[in-house]
Amino acid sequence: MKNVVSISLGASEQDFEFVAPFMGQQVNVKRIGANGSTAKAVKLLKHWEKHADVLGLGVVRDHYNVGPRRYTEKDSTRLTSAVKHIPVTTGGRLNDILQEWALRHVQSKLGSYFNNARVLFFSGMTNYKLAMCMSEYTQNLQFADPLLQLGVPKLLTSLNALELFTSGAHYVSEWTSPSVMASAPVKEWTRFVLKRAMQKATVIVAPVHELDDFTADELAGKTIITSSVNDERIAQFKDKGVNLIIDGAPSMFEHVLGPNILDAMIIAASGKNAHELLEDDYLEIITDLQLEPRIIYPNGFKRVNRFAFVIHPLSQEYFKKVKPIELLSYVSPPVFMNSLEKAMAYAPPFVYSRITGIKSVTGVEAEGWLISVGGTPKEIMAHSPEFTYRRLLAAADMAKRLGAQIMGLGAFTKVVGDAGLTVAKRAPLPITTGNSYSASGALWAAHDAMLRMGLLVNPKKGQKAQFKAMVVGATGAIGSVCARLLATTAEEVYLVSPETAKLLALKESILKETPDARLFLSAHADKDIAGMDMIVTATSGAGKKVLDIMKVKPGCVITDVARPLDLPASEVAKRPDVLVIESGEILLPGEVQMKNIGLPKNVAYACLAETIVLALEGRFENFTVGRGIEWEKVREIYRMGLKHGMRLAAISGVNGVFSDSDIERVRDLALAALAKTQIVPKAATPIKRVTVKKKKPAAAQAAS
Repeated sequence: MKNVVSISLGASEQDFEFVAPFMGQQVNVKRIGANGSTAKAVKLLKHWEKHADVLGLGVVRDHYNVGPRRYTEKDSTRLTSAVKHIPVTTGGRLNDILQEWALRHVQSKLGSYFNNARVLFFSGMTNYKLAMCMSEYTQNLQFADPLLQLGVPKLLTSLNALELFTSGAHYVSEWTSPSVMASAPVKEWTRFVLKRAMQKATVIVAPVHELDDFTADELAGKTIITSSVNDERIAQFKDKGVNLIIDGAPSMFEHVLGPNILDAMIIAASGKNAHELLEDDYLEIITDLQLEPRIIYPNGFKRVNRFAFVIHPLSQEYFKKVKPIELLSYVSPPVFMNSLEKAMAYAPPFVYSRITGIKSVTGVEAEGWLISVGGTPKEIMAHSPEFTYRRLLAAADMAKRLGAQIMGLGAFTKVVGDAGLTVAKRAPLPITTGNSYSASGALWAAHDAMLRMGLLVNPKKGQKAQFKAMVVGATGAIGSVCARLLATTAEEVYLVSPETAKLLALKESILKETPDARLFLSAHADKDIAGMDMIVTATSGAGKKVLDIMKVKPGCVITDVARPLDLPASEVAKRPDVLVIESGEILLPGEVQMKNIGLPKNVAYACLAETIVLALEGRFENFTVGRGIEWEKVREIYRMGLKHGMRLAAISGVNGVFSDSDIERVRDLALAALAKTQIVPKAATPIKRVTVKKKKPAAAQAAS
């Protein structure tokens, strides 16, 4: 029988002993804790050297490489040199293999888990190989080496900085008085800075025993990468709200075996010294033993992905909601607000709101940030695209620092220049404009509104619905997809755009996909508007009049997806017998917490919802960019939305959410108007919905 003894600087209350068959040998394993005393550990090593075949050293900083240089820890040298006659190991090489494997295993199994994560290493020096591996997935790395070794209230933020620090750290530590490092003020300040860093991190890499004294304030919601986590500590992490524990140390023989114990068992069973074991040997042994990293959810499955979304004010009125500006706007001449509007276009981006509480029906959660850039549509259009690109790239840099894994573009930021292509190429994280879900949501809302109006006969199975639809702005990004969708369902579709050549090309493309579609082209909406049952306006006219609402047929459903709206409240008020909706609003799953963006609670614009859906799905990629929207992506984002519990929100117009009675009133007025013209439709029974209390939208930053 082979005897393996592990002497650990950890607590003696964690001691255990077992006998088990291992690699063809019967092995007796004993773990003995020295309770943090190096002197006691030396005595234990000298004693057990006479009774063991191999000794392991636990909770000891080993020799390690940082960059091209190799460093030796004094405590490790002192302890290993105390053993003269039998092999002794810290398990350092095996630990590097197991930890890196665990990280890559999680990234692969959970899908892009560490993409742009904010990772805090208690010691980058001893986890340099793991940090190198993590840098493949995120640049948001922080190292607490200066803080914990020297008491310097500074965190390193790159591998280059870590290498530079390491090259001089050993010299500086010799100059630092131990009494100064142990003084109460230095210890308290060090702990305060470390706590702040832990609270901001999403992933913490640290020895498990060094986390014992921290609370839920620092550990709740975190991912912990560590080693040798036993059941007792798992229970502690559960109480502290830890989301995920990633442990490279395997669980064998009813115990979690630290790398030093497992390495000592391998040396004892193989008969080789530590320096004789090669990487190929470890690979063969790990494969034969069928070892696997442990992924532990102390509180059940929980995953939180992160996103950012860019918004901007739509007019000067939004600035007036800021208290000092609101007061000045009453007493200052108009030139003041004009000057302020121009100045705000140059303002750096800032976080308008944090978003939390989004929870998919699959269990995945998302959190994010609304980042505001200061330009109104007027100012954005007055500058060159490069001017806006610079602001969006600054917002992307901010989003990256916050830990966002994808960023969406809202309102006019997604139509400037090449509609996100340049930003996507130059940004440090994936970009989406949200136009795929906006197109899907526009028709989703329009279809629901027409059903609730109940003025059309339901189509027979296999037939198209008997209604006429018009798309104003049909050659635009959202308009073209709306046209394709309507061509598959409507009896006739009228495509309107001043870009005549593009209209011809669009018609040709739609007919290839839907040969039986009946399409009509026009450069002006008013030509055929009187006969339309549904109108979708998807222009980027920045407030220009795109249609005459007085010519619209009573009972028509107009879906206005333009931002700013193509039909302001003053125009809508002229036709109470027409239902004008601001389409695209999506009901988010969960209990969402964020500042008011002018929509009811838990409701978001479709472009924001697309960013959230991609975050929940873990699809951190450039999904919708450029002016051409891919038909398949429109259907794909719709399906993904349903998968995560997205639903069409209560339909809202310029004055807030439409209740059932609001829609019924529009329907009655439309029927009365049609009766006067002796055109009474053979209406289907309107679908009743749950009444939603009407709520006026607060003035806030636009997101669609």
